[in-house]
Amino acid sequence: MGFFKKQLLEVIEWQDDSKDTIVYRFPMTKREEIMNSSTLVVRPSQTAVFVHKGQIADIFAPGTYKLATENIPFLTKMLALPTGFNSTIKAEVYFINTKQFTGLKWGTQNPIMMRDADFGNVRLRGFGTYAFKVVDVRKFMEEVFGTNELYKVADIEDHNRPLIIQGMADALGEGKISVLDLAANYKEFADKIKTQTNPEFLNLGMKLMKVVIENISLPEEVEKVLDEKTRLGMMEDHIDTYTRLKAADAMVDAAKNEGNGGFAGIGVGLGAGGALGQVFAENIRQANMPKEKPAKASKECVYCGAKLSASAKFCSECGKKVAVQKSFCPECGAEVKKTAKFCSECGKRLGE
Repeated sequence: MGFFKKQLLEVIEWQDDSKDTIVYRFPMTKREEIMNSSTLVVRPSQTAVFVHKGQIADIFAPGTYKLATENIPFLTKMLALPTGFNSTIKAEVYFINTKQFTGLKWGTQNPIMMRDADFGNVRLRGFGTYAFKVVDVRKFMEEVFGTNELYKVADIEDHNRPLIIQGMADALGEGKISVLDLAANYKEFADKIKTQTNPEFLNLGMKLMKVVIENISLPEEVEKVLDEKTRLGMMEDHIDTYTRLKAADAMVDAAKNEGNGGFAGIGVGLGAGGALGQVFAENIRQANMPKEKPAKASKECVYCGAKLSASAKFCSECGKKVAVQKSFCPECGAEVKKTAKFCSECGKRLGE
């Protein structure tokens, strides 16, 4: 007579074999209805939601349920069934995945400006991973999901990433840590990003579980300055050698200049090579030269003329006792001390 027999569901469950599905709508055709004593299976890390005419009716935590009037009071009241749940009902069933979704990527598309005490205003880029989960099923359904058939992680990532980057910008601005110390504070920055960003996630029924900073990179020009400072620090006791090395680098760069073509380029190359060889030869020569010792005061032996140290008491050549040179008064010839200012015999002033 043109009538179709209704198909009555006996078991309602979702065997999730995906890794990125957040919400799954149980497939039901137009002729399928839920009958009394049907079995609802909600697996661990799942929540089942019954929706009738766009309104959330009942929510089921993990477990196995025999659907009866006492199990779905809100849906029964909404339908106002005169015979309770003995007759069939029409409702949509959604399964929400409440596990953590981990290893999701975030990164800065544009650099973040930061004021640094050493380098002034610098631009930073960063990237890493994060993890989140659904903690308020009703709010997530109302604010994010709606009534689509399927909702995956990729559908919410474009919303989550800007929130994390915003939290990173706030953390960098408030932390006031030098760019040289950023690597030692990745964990502290990540925790601060999570704390500052979580209110935005909770407003949508989600929770940011973890943020990991893998790298914060500096602009190329700042990295070059840091490399130069590192080289200077390593060679601070060899400034002259460093200067010669930089001069050699400049000559090599000049030799590679494309403007010096043909025989001119060859000449520059040979000249740079020769100059470079001279630089290294000069460095080696200076390193191998014996260091001069400071000259010491000396005197001569009055007997053989040998050079002696100022403190020698005997001659190292003839063995005689070194004679002490005496001083005499130029007026009367009397012997006087070397340090005397007047003669003790005639009183003449000495040293005139």
